[in-house]
Amino acid sequence: MCAMPGALFFPFLSHAECKRVAADLPVSISGTRALIDAKINHQDVRLVVDTGAFFNMISAAMAQELKLRVGPAPYGLTLRGIGGNTVPSVATAKVFTIANVDIPNVEFLVGGSEAGSGSSGLLGQNFLVNWNVEYDLAKGAIRLFRDTDCSKQFLAYWAIQNQQPYTVTNIEKVSPRYPHAIGHAYINGQKISVLFDSGAYKSLLSLKAAARAGVKVDSPGVIEGGLTGGVGRNMVMSYIAPFSSFKFADGEEIKNARLRVADIDIGVADMLIGADFFLSHRIFIANTQDKLYFTYNGGPVFDLRATSKPAASDQAPDASAAQTSDAKADAPEDAAALARRGTASAGRGDDENALADLTRAVEFAPNNPDYLYERAHVFLRRNDPKKALDDFSAALQLRPDFIPALLSRAQLRINMRNVPEARADLEAVDRIAAKQADVRFEMGMDYLRAELLPPAIAQFDIWIAAHGEDSKMAIALSARCKARAMLGEDLSAALKDCNAAISRSGKLQNPDFLDNVALVRFRLGDFDKSIGNYDAALKIRPKNAWTLYGRGLAKLKKNNRSEGEADIAEAVKIAPGVAGAYKRMGLGIGP
Repeated sequence: MCAMPGALFFPFLSHAECKRVAADLPVSISGTRALIDAKINHQDVRLVVDTGAFFNMISAAMAQELKLRVGPAPYGLTLRGIGGNTVPSVATAKVFTIANVDIPNVEFLVGGSEAGSGSSGLLGQNFLVNWNVEYDLAKGAIRLFRDTDCSKQFLAYWAIQNQQPYTVTNIEKVSPRYPHAIGHAYINGQKISVLFDSGAYKSLLSLKAAARAGVKVDSPGVIEGGLTGGVGRNMVMSYIAPFSSFKFADGEEIKNARLRVADIDIGVADMLIGADFFLSHRIFIANTQDKLYFTYNGGPVFDLRATSKPAASDQAPDASAAQTSDAKADAPEDAAALARRGTASAGRGDDENALADLTRAVEFAPNNPDYLYERAHVFLRRNDPKKALDDFSAALQLRPDFIPALLSRAQLRINMRNVPEARADLEAVDRIAAKQADVRFEMGMDYLRAELLPPAIAQFDIWIAAHGEDSKMAIALSARCKARAMLGEDLSAALKDCNAAISRSGKLQNPDFLDNVALVRFRLGDFDKSIGNYDAALKIRPKNAWTLYGRGLAKLKKNNRSEGEADIAEAVKIAPGVAGAYKRMGLGIGP
């Protein structure tokens, strides 16, 4: 535990003996997750504040980038998370700086997947458990409290000040060995254990717990919700499932709820209450009381988005749907506070208020590239690519080595079919980024999407060599396989990559992986196996133009003209551009 600067003294109203000292940690929201700025050995880092991580954590590639000395973890230590387990190592930051306070000899576990969200790693519960912590993410703040003689005090002070309905739920006693905030809730009347996990992008219920509540993958109304991953080395498929009720004891209830479920086994709980819940609530984790307080901010509680579109609005709690959010109760005139509140609104899908706050932040601080960058992403979600491009370019005028802005502008230019300028942006990132940087995965995907195949392969080569335990590995292997197959080169290596990706996915049948191995086998002249792979992909995704066209070509090679031409005609009907894509690979038919 350390002293924090700029602390505020709170004598509590009803119990004079309760003394509170608090310090703010400014927070920015990336997607739905909260990030703070810190330093490791005087090098700037951004860390996801992760109440679900029992310990601070960075990936092996990031440890190498930060030049940290890595040693063995205690014997038998294994981390369990979404996508499986990983065995970590340990690195020690000689100086860890947070809120301008230098803390010596802070340990980080090393291993597993990259933390994502543009971060360098995770700030875990081994740090956070030393305080009572308020998560006021809608206002872009986390507050660390040192509370003295407050064991009987109601600690959600804002609920009293704003006269808001609130929920108080018991959590299991925390300790350095068992630091997680674990409580209980009810799904369809069935009691479940829940882990409050600010590091999880979205709340997630285990399939086993869903089954106890009477809902299975093949139940009516269940749909696929996309792939999800965590610290483990594999991705898992998620589903969106309907439940009659999700409820905290004597508190907030959502009737006719829809929840994201997946085949996860995290050991300590049945459900992760993720960053989406933290954004839609103001939360106080009172470690000294073994309690958790929260009030509802407004908007969807659970983020069910597969894309960046706003979540369904029917997820508001019945018991508190009439509450007025206190997120807009005050109007900050400080650019940084406006920007933090703007990114929080964007994370909740409230792009109108996000744009208003970020525009004011830009007006107050026109030379800050971060505010322009964040506003550009809001413009993108509002289908205004011209304004987004202008903001990305303005941010890069101010900071030419701003990697996220370069990458985002490259992606936008690819969407706008301006491949030469997109390539220039990607080459700039290549020159600036560290060799081990996680951004090289995204660069590989962008080069592939732009059909710039040799540089795509080069980026995947670099990323794969440095990220052996990452949950994105199967995707990277399959994408490198596709790039080689599109080129028609190194087909034996391509087949090895595709097979490794499929093997790594286990029971999860990914239609993209099947498409890619089918293309390799087509190039190799194994048309029967190619058709079999395309058939398997079409069972999962029946109306995919790329798959139908590829299968049509393979059937033509087998002299099955009628079926081959039918597949190709159907593919062109679905997506007329698919014929050109195959012709650019030298595989088209006709003139």
